Amino acid sequence: MIPQETIVALATPSGAGAIAVIRLSGKDAITIASQVFQSVSGKDLSKQKTHTIHLGHIVDPSTGSGQVGKVIDQVLVSIFKGPNSYTGENVVEISCHGSTFIQQQIIQLLLRKGAKMAQAGEFTLRAFLNGKLDLSQAEAVADLIASDNEASHQIAMQQMRGGFSNEIAKLREELLNFASLIELELDFSEEDVEFADRTAFHDLLNRIEFVLKRLIDSFAVGNVIKNGIPVAIVGEPNVGKSTLLNALLNEERAIVSDIAGTTRDTIEDELVINGIGFRFIDTAGIRDTEDHVESIGIKKTFEKIEQAQVVLYLVDGLQLTVNSQLDNFITEIGKIQNQYPQKSLIVIINKRDLLSEETFTAINTRIDNYKAELSTVNRKLFTLFISAKQNIGIEDLKNTLLSFVNTGALRNNETIVTNTRHYDSLLKALEEIQKVKWGLDAGISSDLMAIDIRSALYYFGEITGEVTNDELLGNIFANFCIGK
Repeated sequence: MIPQETIVALATPSGAGAIAVIRLSGKDAITIASQVFQSVSGKDLSKQKTHTIHLGHIVDPSTGSGQVGKVIDQVLVSIFKGPNSYTGENVVEISCHGSTFIQQQIIQLLLRKGAKMAQAGEFTLRAFLNGKLDLSQAEAVADLIASDNEASHQIAMQQMRGGFSNEIAKLREELLNFASLIELELDFSEEDVEFADRTAFHDLLNRIEFVLKRLIDSFAVGNVIKNGIPVAIVGEPNVGKSTLLNALLNEERAIVSDIAGTTRDTIEDELVINGIGFRFIDTAGIRDTEDHVESIGIKKTFEKIEQAQVVLYLVDGLQLTVNSQLDNFITEIGKIQNQYPQKSLIVIINKRDLLSEETFTAINTRIDNYKAELSTVNRKLFTLFISAKQNIGIEDLKNTLLSFVNTGALRNNETIVTNTRHYDSLLKALEEIQKVKWGLDAGISSDLMAIDIRSALYYFGEITGEVTNDELLGNIFANFCIGK
């Protein structure tokens, strides 16, 4: 049931600022606002047209001398009459000065006039309940607010415009049409007739399966774009890990010194490269130590490697001057690849500017031989020579990191799934579609096939909100900010 109360909340971030916006929504929003607003031109707010803005004062009539009342602030009031508003209801937005005192005075006055405080996400919830947005579009509103790089912003905008919803709705509608024909066959089961063209139905199921698999596969990209790609910088002490982090971020984020074990805890920071967010984690140097605090940091290093999607293994090139050291270096690379086979590994040889050409060639040759061995086990190794201190090779490293992200879908404006709830529903819908395909090929009865079709339709509906419940809505909108 759609709530009838008029709600109010601060729509801009809390705290002092130049301007703050207080939002009212509900059937009495304009009536309540007109009780506390005095136009400079004497207009009656309740009689003004939709999508208009009015200058005046917010006045508390219960205070002040005589009939004048206490003026709280000079404001601009915007009117949006339902259904042509964000929530589909009457909406009033009061733009006042950003003093926290003024904000609270106006909100408390509106509460006394009959409004109630909005819950987290309640404005967007009402937009969903009034059919202004479907559920996936409503969730995209939260993603748009949280987007902090170009890629996540692009995905949220595409979803909010209904790109994902339209794809799912079209598939659901076509499946629903066939489901109706299958159900009709059940009504004439004694007649032994077929209303649904089995060949066309099989083609539809293949098409739905293809689209679902594409959307499911896109989640691997969408999830890291939305949350940032975690990158762990690991290696022995004093190989330049903190210097590399500072070079990547172009600031002195981590303490750098010649003392081994300076970094005893993980340091994290984010960098946006060509619109993609990367979360870099500078870890404690890996070595045997009796220092209790340093050993805790090393333990955390291995925990961060587990959490990372990409591992940057940094080595001091000056330490690789003889064959035995090179062999140990290759052995360490093999250990990391065996221990973390699912992670992308970039081996970085630091201090390129100090390496002789002889040493550079020897390292390169040994790595090339190792790569040739790797090709037989279908593994890749990415290697780069850099100088973190002299900022040599840093751009090559950034380009290598970008190569791990499939940005083709972004460039082609394809639908990318970023929401875990959507991903889960897509997986379940695919499972039911594959059951229907199997049943169609096996020639099972229409009544059994109809059960699986209904299940698939249910999971499609879960995504867009055609199938929902109060618990699901509560979980989704609880994550919104107040005022949205």
